[in-house]
Amino acid sequence: MSDQKLHIESRLAQIGSVEEPVTGAVNYPIYQATAFRHPRLGQSTGFDYSRTKSPTRKVLEDAAAALESGDAGFACSSGMAALQTIFTLFAQGDHLIVSLDLYGGTYRLIERILGKYGITASYVDTNDLDALEQVRQPNTKALIVETPTNPLMMITDIEAVCIWAKRHGILSVVDNTLMTPYFQRPLELGADIVIHSASKYLGGHNDVLAGLIVTKGKELSDEIAFLHNSIGAVLGPTDSYQLMRGMKTLALRMDRHESNALAIAKHLVAHPEIAEVFHPGLSDHPGHAIQSRQSSGNTGIFSFKVRDARFVEPILRSLNLIAFAESLGGVESLMTYPAIQTHADIPLEIREAVGVDDRLLRFSVGVEHVDDLIADLDQAIEAARAEIEGGQG
Repeated sequence: MSDQKLHIESRLAQIGSVEEPVTGAVNYPIYQATAFRHPRLGQSTGFDYSRTKSPTRKVLEDAAAALESGDAGFACSSGMAALQTIFTLFAQGDHLIVSLDLYGGTYRLIERILGKYGITASYVDTNDLDALEQVRQPNTKALIVETPTNPLMMITDIEAVCIWAKRHGILSVVDNTLMTPYFQRPLELGADIVIHSASKYLGGHNDVLAGLIVTKGKELSDEIAFLHNSIGAVLGPTDSYQLMRGMKTLALRMDRHESNALAIAKHLVAHPEIAEVFHPGLSDHPGHAIQSRQSSGNTGIFSFKVRDARFVEPILRSLNLIAFAESLGGVESLMTYPAIQTHADIPLEIREAVGVDDRLLRFSVGVEHVDDLIADLDQAIEAARAEIEGGQG
């Protein structure tokens, strides 16, 4: 049976398991070499220098391309390195359209780095085709979409915006970090490039820093291959191995992340101290119908707002099982305060206009028992309530 006919769970579990023909090792080796011997002048084994291609990284890249239904995969030293590699497709005077609600590091890279080279960006709700048309310019080269967005979980109709982009000759790039190819495959919906901060759900254990790019089409794949090699922000063999190991259990982990997060989101909806919950799996979420149509499940991250900003600090201080830490997508549950952590580089007026205010908390739900997570969250909220009411007394 070919890999393409296998269910994705089987393909994930078998990453690298049949790639080593000499010994039959079921885990692909870590080839630590940076240089590879040539058989003779003018001949190559296919590997010359590890920045260009290395055996362990190639197995990872091929697996990523297959899982996302792409033509080529590229493993980078971080998610930001992957973004920068893509952004070097563009030149002075080019314009980008970018999701309004997005990771603060992406905003920082666009505004403080690309801006120095004359590349500009407009930030809009990418699910609004009229808004896209209003900001489109003759020099618009790419549409950069997060869906769901981080942290407000806004949903974009990938197929619709990719049709719009193709009609105008605009490259479509979709950040699939929060969904992974297990739940969502943007290239199958018309995107040109998919990007991952692979440190998150793909690695899954908060122990590897990596980024992945997957491309569709030979010309674009060749161009990214040139940039990947020329810039050199590539993933090393040990990290490549570690990322593959994490990906083998992706299906199991995502199912638990999804079920835990949705159960906790529903619990918080009814909590008197919670003002708002942002989770596309909730039936009243404005993007629920689109999400259900283009994805086979939901991510394990969501955000919520407490009714009073004074709750934030004591909640974070009172958590026991859940860690107050940045990042997301690991087996351990983490809670983040976007206003001063992940989105601190976005100007205050922009954050507040979008809704990333001082009452918002982001919850990356792990694979612990859901009852334990709810109990920890409830006791932290109750501790915060008691502290505030005690202070008022």
